[in-house]
Amino acid sequence: MEARETELMLKGYGLTTAEFYYHMPDYVHVLNSFIWQEYDLAPDHPRLFKFIEFWQAEIEGPLHSVRFTHRKMLSSGEWRHMVGEFHYH
Repeated sequence: MEARETELMLKGYGLTTAEFYYHMPDYVHVLNSFIWQEYDLAPDHPRLFKFIEFWQAEIEGPLHSVRFTHRKMLSSGEWRHMVGEFHYH
């Protein structure tokens, strides 16, 4: 795991996974899905909503629906800085 991800988790970010259902541009009666994952802040989810705004402005396939879940993987109380390591044997 990158240091950037750990820093985000210590700042309160959690992993947000969203499943986008959208209409195919040439076949409007066909739905397709797209999975998106990013570290985001609950409950406002600014990165998710920024991506939804990007989708609506730049991508031809109109959105049908979005399902998402958010999981905080680490909190600041669970992190402990270790100075050294002791090996036995």
